[in-house]
Amino acid sequence: MKDLILVLNCGSSSVKFAVLNPYTKKKYLYGIVERLFLSETYITWKHLGMQYKKIIGLNITHEYALNFILDQVLLEHKDVLKNLIGIGHRVVHGGVKIKKTILINDNVIRCIEDAVSFAPLHNPANLIGIKTVIKKYPRLSKKNVAVFDTSFYQNMPKSSFLYAIPYNFYKEYGIRRYGAHGTSHYYVARKVAVILNKNFNTLNIITCHLGNGASVSAIRNGICVDTSMGLTPLEGLVMGTRSGDIDPSIIFFMHKKLKISIDDIEVILTKKSGLLGLSGISSDFRYFEKNYFLKKEAKRSVDIFCHRLSKYIAAYTTLMNNRLDAVIFTGGIGENVSLIREITLNKLSLLDFKINIELNLAAVNGKSGLITEYDSRPVFVILTDEELAIAEETISIINK
Repeated sequence: MKDLILVLNCGSSSVKFAVLNPYTKKKYLYGIVERLFLSETYITWKHLGMQYKKIIGLNITHEYALNFILDQVLLEHKDVLKNLIGIGHRVVHGGVKIKKTILINDNVIRCIEDAVSFAPLHNPANLIGIKTVIKKYPRLSKKNVAVFDTSFYQNMPKSSFLYAIPYNFYKEYGIRRYGAHGTSHYYVARKVAVILNKNFNTLNIITCHLGNGASVSAIRNGICVDTSMGLTPLEGLVMGTRSGDIDPSIIFFMHKKLKISIDDIEVILTKKSGLLGLSGISSDFRYFEKNYFLKKEAKRSVDIFCHRLSKYIAAYTTLMNNRLDAVIFTGGIGENVSLIREITLNKLSLLDFKINIELNLAAVNGKSGLITEYDSRPVFVILTDEELAIAEETISIINK
């Protein structure tokens, strides 16, 4: 047990962590704190085949969750802690200046802080992870690496990343589409290239990362040519608490007619909208899956989620140059909610998507694979592993 990397992935409503060897791909310790800021926040983790679960409180913050992971879970498993040689951090937005994976220093931290307005739900959480770990593990303070979601989208064409607003806003202020979830989209794209036995540089696929945050990416010849998230992770699909696409005039109406402040509108659109706003009850998809056929607010929310998702998939088929190799579902919802995949693909039957009910129902709880009929355009469930991808990026930077 050596050459171990600690990976921290501080999301908007969870903190994932893993200790693994990036060369052998073996995970010695990994887990997740779920339901941050909700009732009954809990942590689950595995260590060398043994599984643990513990409720850690109500309305738990990122800081509390991180300190629980570092002060209790990792200290309980000192065999992995003493073999750490580096720490990799998922960071959603690199802003205008940072375009690739980089060793963290004070200047990098300032750049991540400057990009908070581009990712208000994520960059602050990412910064909490970085600052907490540097303080806890001073011997590794110069072995912290930031891996950015936005890196995967640096080669998108201007026709995809520019907005139809005055061009100087891009030239002077960097207002453009940046995307998010790039690490996950890139990881599952590489996995499906192997499954299809295709050269990655010839791969034409549409990847759907569906979780509390959700995005779709169009990948043509191995390069992302469009993605649903924009300047910030607010644009695009319906999400747990984020609105996704709306008419910008709604903001003017809320401000001018309803006298809601700009700060309060930002909170509404990022933390009180999406599935939570539509249902008025929850942002946790397990509630919607359980109650889809029982409660009208659950059905309404799911139907809108799938409507938006199917529109993006259909639109991105136009970018594939007459050949679509596959569609991929990944992320917590994409990997585990067969209902979402069935509803969405049924909406796309005109494009020759034909779901196999049995295969779709089987592809849950850590099981992946093809979920369509033999004469259908292929659709796969692929388990993402952002932690492994981040660890591989981290060790490559440390070795340099």
